[in-house]
Amino acid sequence: MNADELNVSEAERQVLLGQLNAAESALRSNLHVHRVDTTARAHMERALAHVREACIAISATGHVRNVEQLVTDLLNVERLASQIRQQPIRV
Repeated sequence: MNADELNVSEAERQVLLGQLNAAESALRSNLHVHRVDTTARAHMERALAHVREACIAISATGHVRNVEQLVTDLLNVERLASQIRQQPIRV
């Protein structure tokens, strides 16, 4: 969905962006809380990625991925990060 497909007024679009920005701030803040379960942290990181993508879709400032593309990209990044963590450290 892009801004043209989103059938809302500019005022409504600004409200949506404000709410998404608030959600992003809350998620970022929660990621800094210590002793958060790793599963909860992973869900918050995924939610943050979805919120960012929704902002892009609403503001139409760039190419927006559909949900399946975003999830595939996130899984690829997670897989690469896991592979890098498993490599021995060379000194």
